[in-house]
Amino acid sequence: MAAFSANQGIILLLALVITLSYSSMLAFGFPTINVTTPGHSFNNRNNRPRTINVGGSENWRFGLNYTEWSVQNGPFFVKDTLVFKYEAPNATTPPHSVYLFRDYWSFLSCNLKRAKMVGNLNQGSGKGFKFVLQKFQPYFFACGERAGLHCNLGMMKFAVVPFPRWNNGY
Repeated sequence: MAAFSANQGIILLLALVITLSYSSMLAFGFPTINVTTPGHSFNNRNNRPRTINVGGSENWRFGLNYTEWSVQNGPFFVKDTLVFKYEAPNATTPPHSVYLFRDYWSFLSCNLKRAKMVGNLNQGSGKGFKFVLQKFQPYFFACGERAGLHCNLGMMKFAVVPFPRWNNGY
């Protein structure tokens, strides 16, 4: 049996949490989620959708652990907007893109054949491009450039499962 890297272990743990979340929510209904972390307070019944810059001030770039970033910046809710900002390729900046994977296994293996490009090489420049989390479902994102190298190295990839919102028209 092959050994897992630390990043693959984190992703596997995230998948387990997602599976357990689905099963417990389907069996017992959706809970009200109140989370308070330093600088953040979230409640899925009262807060309006957020606009979240992926990677924070670091943006979408190689070398940042986006799985860790997503854990630190969650929870995410339906109708939150992720903004992907990255420089267009040039002599000093490697190319980046954003792919959305259909399922966990294609995400884990960085199988770009089972993914859809949602942000091309140039869409991240300037104000970046926006991706709205429309449904309560897992979303698997990764950089697909250089035949998925950034994804395969485990850094430019992350998953989110936005929790549902109630009331306020969201």
